[in-house]
Amino acid sequence: METKEATAEEDSCDKDSTVRTNRGKRKNEETDEAAKQGNRKKHKKCGRQLRPGERYVPPPQKRNPGVSFSQEHFTETSYYFESGLRKVYPYYFAFTTYCKGRWIGKTLLEVFKSEFRAESLDYYKKAAKEGRIKLNETPVDDLNIILKNNDFMRNTVHRHEPPVSGKPLEVLVDDGEVVVVDKPASLPVHPCGRYRHNTVIFILGKEKGLSGLHTVHRLDRLTSGVLLFARTLEVSKKLDAMVRERQLEKEYVCRVEGEFPEGEVVCEEPILVVSFRVGFCRVDPKGKESRTVFQRLSYNGHSSVVRCLPLTGRTHQIRVHLQFLGFPILNDPIYGSSAWGPNRAKGGLVGMSDEELLEALIKEHSSKESLHLLDLPDEEVSGKQGPKTDCSDGTQEHNDQINAPASSGVACDDSSCKLTEEEVKAEDSQELHKSTSAAETADKMNGAHKENDSVSDEASITAKSNAFARDHLCGECKIVRPDPAEKDLIMYLHALRYKGPDFEYTTQMPDWAKEDWLQD
Repeated sequence: METKEATAEEDSCDKDSTVRTNRGKRKNEETDEAAKQGNRKKHKKCGRQLRPGERYVPPPQKRNPGVSFSQEHFTETSYYFESGLRKVYPYYFAFTTYCKGRWIGKTLLEVFKSEFRAESLDYYKKAAKEGRIKLNETPVDDLNIILKNNDFMRNTVHRHEPPVSGKPLEVLVDDGEVVVVDKPASLPVHPCGRYRHNTVIFILGKEKGLSGLHTVHRLDRLTSGVLLFARTLEVSKKLDAMVRERQLEKEYVCRVEGEFPEGEVVCEEPILVVSFRVGFCRVDPKGKESRTVFQRLSYNGHSSVVRCLPLTGRTHQIRVHLQFLGFPILNDPIYGSSAWGPNRAKGGLVGMSDEELLEALIKEHSSKESLHLLDLPDEEVSGKQGPKTDCSDGTQEHNDQINAPASSGVACDDSSCKLTEEEVKAEDSQELHKSTSAAETADKMNGAHKENDSVSDEASITAKSNAFARDHLCGECKIVRPDPAEKDLIMYLHALRYKGPDFEYTTQMPDWAKEDWLQD
């Protein structure tokens, strides 16, 4: 009996085991089939069946052009003040881009070699080994991988921003419709080139809680004065219409070299953008219609304070017209440069090609070690310029570069160049597309560092303070740069007043524009 019962029990167990095995088998088969179907669907989305060993590239994600910078972006790092300067602790930042058409079929190594020369190939190889370079969000340890259409690249870098003036950013008006600020010289309006946190947009968001603002106009980084933002899209469109219909009256003051003529001086020379990449212009018959009215306010025996009324809004209009008249702004690093020749383009006479002029500008400012003040791209500085990326409409391909570009792209306009709604959205979209939060980046980089014992404790990331001491791969960490002098952060051009049909916003006259100002 015991034998029969034991046998029956064994048979029962065997049956149960067989059932469980069959169930598990069927379940695995169902899972495998579901996975195959998922793969088929995924491959179907890319338009064809993938061949064995072929790499799948996910479709590009849609960008959200209507979102502004948020607290996530503001907390990437923090400010500190030293020697009258506003400084930013270095931080980790992810630059991203989709594969350009000209890169398809090339290896990552070839692309880095030909187009991203700010760093050496040795750097990129080391960065790849530490997981800082990703393709479609997967770390790439072999830069010989061939790029395909829609490949999404991410390059995480240790970012250093140049210092700017520590002068407070004063809010003149915040009435629920517009925000008006008195912009200190040296501050870019938008994140561009090397600047992100040391910009008007980020300081307003981080320190004043003012975000989601719509840009009405821009000012050059070295230009100070009245800067307007709209609180809502409706107000933005209203101000945009005023700009188009020339209902917005703009008044600037500047200090120029020499004795400017008395009385009203009108300049109507057309202005041509020579290089969107570097951002400088000149008078040229092929340029756009421009008109500026000037009037001398004072003369101290060496230089003159001049009132400027730009009636059109061309890039660098005031600066270019003053150069043409033979009275460049006293400390204009571009249009006051001797690189233009002995007469500095007075009367529109340059005497050299645009290429020769650009080379001369770079050479002069390289000797003065002031390239970071001119916003010249690293590729231009080092003589390692890759393919030109200027576009006829003024947009920049380098906005998507996975290296930190040093150029601001289309130059901010000292004569209230109006940003269209599309430009504003595009800028917001590109920056959001590029950005990764400090905490997220820190976590990822910490993970990479834990896997690599060669990383010192000094290079570890503290997401809380963001006061990173040093990164062992970062070339900038190995350089000690002297702080810029105050005079290097100021150009004697100031947006004094903006007036519309039912509003007027004015700032005080800057010290250098006063009659009792003493010239160095």
